[in-house]
Amino acid sequence: MDRGGCQMNGGGGGGNGPSDGGGGGGMITLEDLESFSEDQMSDSGNGSLEDEDDGPDRLLHYWQDVARGHQVEVAKEMAEPIQQLTTNNNGRSNREHIPFTLLSRKEKCGELLYEKRHYEKGHWACITMSEETYEQSICYGFMRIMRYICQQNSSGDYLGMSLPIVTVVRTDQNHSAIAQEVTVAYYLPTHHQAQPPQPHDSDIVIDIWPAAVVYTRPFSGPTNELTIVDQINSMAELLESPSVCVNDSFIVAGYTNPAHSQRQNEIWFLERP
Repeated sequence: MDRGGCQMNGGGGGGNGPSDGGGGGGMITLEDLESFSEDQMSDSGNGSLEDEDDGPDRLLHYWQDVARGHQVEVAKEMAEPIQQLTTNNNGRSNREHIPFTLLSRKEKCGELLYEKRHYEKGHWACITMSEETYEQSICYGFMRIMRYICQQNSSGDYLGMSLPIVTVVRTDQNHSAIAQEVTVAYYLPTHHQAQPPQPHDSDIVIDIWPAAVVYTRPFSGPTNELTIVDQINSMAELLESPSVCVNDSFIVAGYTNPAHSQRQNEIWFLERP
């Protein structure tokens, strides 16, 4: 199995290992990232939570209801990782945003069209999946990355969350279809960059992604094959010189959870080295 090259330039890595990551079939959509306190869940009005449940079970049932909308399931053993990732976790659950330098912005009539950013090289944990649909791939992939974040690593500790979680997608030459292989990647928080804890899951690769210049455009709403293809084509039309970017590999960055009415996402184009 090819384990290398799982990087921003779109090199393929990882395998299709068992969908359950060797420890149960839990899945959830990629964008279920930022903290949802129990007060926020109670205020959401979605009727998906059972009032008699408290703590981890209540959070688990919330995630299970969200996941059903994407034709996926969340296993009961995911209750503890979900609790760690979506609550204060003893003060350790602040979300660290991946650092970058803003190089330029292009606007039209006060609307942001895209930004040009520089990201430094850094350690990422990534896994490449190949399920039937894009959403299934990111579900399986993120759940396995989530287990790595929540103690299934050589440090035996919660690593902390960083945003965005990204997926590397590959397209045909005409940008009309997305390849089945999807790479899910998590940026190691700053305090783990020097010595990244190693994953217990052998299909998760710790890679050093090189520094990169990224053209990025925000968009809201769901992320699936159709919306991603649409966003790629829209971004290509906005760029003054699209030929300076990689043409067959793109990144979808997710910042918010799928229950939010307007999810916060970005499409990233990578400048050629």
